[in-house]
Amino acid sequence: MLQKITLLFMSLCLAMLAGNAQNTWSLEKCIDYARQNNLSVKQAEYSIKNTDLTRKQNEFNRLPGLSGRTSGGLQFGRTIDPTTNSFNTEQITFNSFSIDLNATLYSGNRLNNAVKQSRIDLEAARLDAQATVNDIGLSIANAYLSILLAEEQLENARRRLELSQSQLDQTDKLIRAGSLPPNDRLDFLSQIALDEQSIIEAQNLVAIGYLNLKQIMEIDPNEDIRIVRPESINIPEGVDPQGFQLNEVYNAALQTQPQIRAADLRLESAQLEENIAHAGFLPTLSLFASLNTNYSSAFQSPIFGLVRSKQTVFINNDPVEIEFENEAPVDYKNIAFGKQFNDNFGQTVGLSLGVPIYSNHSNRIAVERARLNVLNTQVTNRQQRQQLKTDVQRAIADARAARETLQASQRTADASQAAFENAEKRFKLGAINSLEYTTARNNLDRALVDVIRAKYQYLFNLKVVDFYLGRPIILD
Repeated sequence: MLQKITLLFMSLCLAMLAGNAQNTWSLEKCIDYARQNNLSVKQAEYSIKNTDLTRKQNEFNRLPGLSGRTSGGLQFGRTIDPTTNSFNTEQITFNSFSIDLNATLYSGNRLNNAVKQSRIDLEAARLDAQATVNDIGLSIANAYLSILLAEEQLENARRRLELSQSQLDQTDKLIRAGSLPPNDRLDFLSQIALDEQSIIEAQNLVAIGYLNLKQIMEIDPNEDIRIVRPESINIPEGVDPQGFQLNEVYNAALQTQPQIRAADLRLESAQLEENIAHAGFLPTLSLFASLNTNYSSAFQSPIFGLVRSKQTVFINNDPVEIEFENEAPVDYKNIAFGKQFNDNFGQTVGLSLGVPIYSNHSNRIAVERARLNVLNTQVTNRQQRQQLKTDVQRAIADARAARETLQASQRTADASQAAFENAEKRFKLGAINSLEYTTARNNLDRALVDVIRAKYQYLFNLKVVDFYLGRPIILD
């Protein structure tokens, strides 16, 4: 029995561990999940599929078009027999069948340029999707580091609360021994209340950070997840933002950022659109062919037979009546559908040349509109590069400023630590009161919080620069 209970307990423990493992998310896992589930990424994927359909259609447009047609009807009164072209005053049923082929042989290179354009547009759509994924990756990295910052602040707040409670216990002992006045414990009670408030604020920051991360990843807000917390978050050694060169980072970003390549491709696409518009001024040569046949209920074939006839001729001015026989239609019979189908079968093949002469200026306007689109795309391309250069400059400046902020915060924390240690010694000797002691400790706490915040901000800014250098977003 004990063995069964032990096995059951171990199974439950393993199940709980497995559940916890499933809800544990590393930064790489968060980014991969967002790539598959984020709505913006899905929209980008649908845009790729739609652009690919356009490419397929343009490629198929170079193939001949084949269509089949059939018609049938009933004619009344005096009508033209569609088979014999004779007038009849009767009720006629008719059918016609045809298979038509049409192939464009030349259209000013419109079809080939359309295929090239759609292939370029497809590649640009894929690069746009990659840019969307990159932006989401940066957002997730920011949210991930924000959670790590909030959790570290929460741990510090809890340690400060434990320290305050320990100091209150120590103060109570000194009060009971008569070394301190009873009012000194009020300062520590106030500090404990402040520490408890800090814990609540840090817990809220953690909850908001997780909510933000779930929204980016498109995860149900009610689902409980936990990010992987590295054993230590260290600033990369040997990295000096002052050594970042704008041209070096910018040139690397030009090669690695997909939106830049997408802008170049869209400029190529706009130039091909202008070539396609110019094709409207050129002739179009087409090949056509057709197979057709028809049927009419009025179409009949004659039945021939020997018919005796007389004819008067004059021989030596004397009338002589001559009787002779010859073949002539004596009756008519309807021709069967199958026979008419074969007998009326015809074929057509030929070439068609269309030369544009006047199109209400539509071709000229199309060319002008395409040219304006090229100019606008060129401006957009330059704007993309200018924006990228601005972003790179901002990333480098932010990294440099974040490092200086971290260094200043660390110096302040070191000074606050020394001041607190001195105040702690003096407090134990009774040289200062509890208010002066708690003030020194609060100054140290604020300095340590500033160090933590500056550290994570600096780490994120370094990751942004790495991103523009084409490096993956990972936590070392």
